[in-house]
Amino acid sequence: MHEHLLSVKERLDREVLKRNTTDELQRSRPDPVMPAREYQDEYISLLCALFGYGRAESIITFLYALDFSLLDRCEETIEKELSSYYRFQKSQDVIEIFKTLHRLKEIDSLEEIFYSGYRAENDLLHGLNAVIASIHHVNAYKSRGYDFLVGSEVRKTKGSSAMKRWMMYLRWMVRHDNIDMGLWKRVEKRDLIMPLDTHTFNVSRRLGLLQRRSYDLEAAIALTSTLRTFDEDDPVKYDFALYRIGQEKML
Repeated sequence: MHEHLLSVKERLDREVLKRNTTDELQRSRPDPVMPAREYQDEYISLLCALFGYGRAESIITFLYALDFSLLDRCEETIEKELSSYYRFQKSQDVIEIFKTLHRLKEIDSLEEIFYSGYRAENDLLHGLNAVIASIHHVNAYKSRGYDFLVGSEVRKTKGSSAMKRWMMYLRWMVRHDNIDMGLWKRVEKRDLIMPLDTHTFNVSRRLGLLQRRSYDLEAAIALTSTLRTFDEDDPVKYDFALYRIGQEKML
């Protein structure tokens, strides 16, 4: 390994150990995984991940105000009880994602749906596409806010969305430590892709971990490939540390 990357690895390994504690998950240091960890439920966790954009404080305020028990209620109750909105999502958009996940929940587990696409080649993107396709299948509703929330199936990596919120969700579901929940047991953490946001993108470029200038899925895959040289079996363990380094302006 190049001497520079070796020194970066040593620093990141220290940060991973430092950050792998529930002390990192407080209202003063908000993260969308916080409400997800309280419920330990794959469907509630997906809601927390999909709404995990914007200022962390705003995300947490919105998520803690949601009544997640509505996922198990009838659609008429969801329509009646939900009146929340968040940034790009109007009230009807929030209602529709609850209805969508309510319908999916009655069909199968998210892990099973993901695994149906993933299992043939251990391909994370095939698994992700299976979930997104199922979401669109059970609810044809479309709007700017709803489409932003769910996204679309991945057809290419160059120039496409980095799918940060989905990759973050998969990290929560597959890895298990003091941050991630590890609710899924049949997906290998070595197959995860980095949840690339502006913090991790900028920090990774400054640390020399990423050369690509475009903020896209190709960049997320390239960064994951570099981090796989640090830990072949768990490259995404560095995500939370890189995120905090950027968030706290440590560079």
